[in-house]
Amino acid sequence: MRKREVLPFGIPPIDRHLPGGGLALGALHEVAGGGNGALDGAAAALFVAGIAARTHGKVLWCVTRQDLFMPGLVQAGLSHNRVLMVECRDEQGVLDCFEEGLRCSGLGAVVAETARMKMAVSRRLQLVAETSGVIGIAIRRWHRQSEASDYGHPTAAVTRWRISVVPSEPLPVPGIGRARWYLELVRCRAAESADYVVEACDAQGRLGLSPDLANRSPSQDAWASSTSR
Repeated sequence: MRKREVLPFGIPPIDRHLPGGGLALGALHEVAGGGNGALDGAAAALFVAGIAARTHGKVLWCVTRQDLFMPGLVQAGLSHNRVLMVECRDEQGVLDCFEEGLRCSGLGAVVAETARMKMAVSRRLQLVAETSGVIGIAIRRWHRQSEASDYGHPTAAVTRWRISVVPSEPLPVPGIGRARWYLELVRCRAAESADYVVEACDAQGRLGLSPDLANRSPSQDAWASSTSR
């Protein structure tokens, strides 16, 4: 089994909080949108794309629907030349491809979009990732409201994240600033939960932290404004 390495975010408050100073490679992670809307779901996918962009090798992305917005992934740093997309008939097919992809040590990352994940399945995925050294990221994506409750069930994932869109930073002139996300670390093995307001991934897949956010926690006003839109 390989010694576990990490992929730093480059954001000191986040990296200091995560065991080892970054997101564990050779491990299973989960990401979901903070709400049921398309904006939060898209932010979750872009967050994952930014992580995958900073790995080395091809990225296997397993879906049941071919609705990924590739220009958005490219904007988050993930070149379309690196993405191998697999469209599966159903979620079981996604999980099967997820597991097989994690066995390929030459891949940079394996991403799977799935609504449900049982503990036994997540344990197997985690063990496979530990053996190959490949990072696996499950994007918990729900097509029906009833499926969202499954995210509350425990899994073997090393970290669990929730991403929500918040208003961008005001500009001195009319226009739209860099997108911002409310980033919740809901669960982390060997660390406590935490939350941050960050700027969305740039063209190198890196998150940002503007000066006015560098030394404080996300305000309740920012969170309330994002949920009220």
